[in-house]
Amino acid sequence: MTPERCDGMVLAAGAGTRYGMPKALAENGAWLRAAVRALREGGCARVFVVLGATGPAIPAGETGSAPTWLVSQTPRIPVPPGAHPVWAADWATGVSASLRAGLAAVAGVGDAPPEYVAIMPVDTPDVGPDVVRRVIDAAQAAESGLARAFFGNVPGHPVVLGRGHWADVLANATGNYGAGTYLQGRADMVCVTCDDLATGIDRDYPCGTR
Repeated sequence: MTPERCDGMVLAAGAGTRYGMPKALAENGAWLRAAVRALREGGCARVFVVLGATGPAIPAGETGSAPTWLVSQTPRIPVPPGAHPVWAADWATGVSASLRAGLAAVAGVGDAPPEYVAIMPVDTPDVGPDVVRRVIDAAQAAESGLARAFFGNVPGHPVVLGRGHWADVLANATGNYGAGTYLQGRADMVCVTCDDLATGIDRDYPCGTR
């Protein structure tokens, strides 16, 4: 039996105030490339990158053409080939804005939406395809369609959401609170231990400064 389709979403819209730059640009774009690769090679059919602080330079409609993406105009940091850029216009209000823009794109681009979406931030660079695959497999096998990576009993990413949960996830997301608000305390979410594959640590500060 062919598994139902899962798309991926990289949340990369923030300004990265504590890090000192938007994390989409960190290490010459290496984190962004790693996140897209992890999702794609981990089993996602399509990967969407949600941007905010890095662009677009010219929003769609102002010139009668498609938006021009600042991150794509920087030769050393292109959006990885094949990834779909999405702009969260209200990105500064918090991660909920990125989640909303990303889910709208996942659901609205193409003939039919996927049954699942795997979500991860851009700032967990050691999370690779093996972690993503393990969590997707768990979600697809679960009756609830919900799974989340855990590292040392700490919830991490990716989070995989079955399509039936998307509306409720968005209804519970506000400000800087994303899918975690909906998932917190749910007994039907599969907690997927991934300690053997990665640390899952999110990088909020440059190395050596914290």
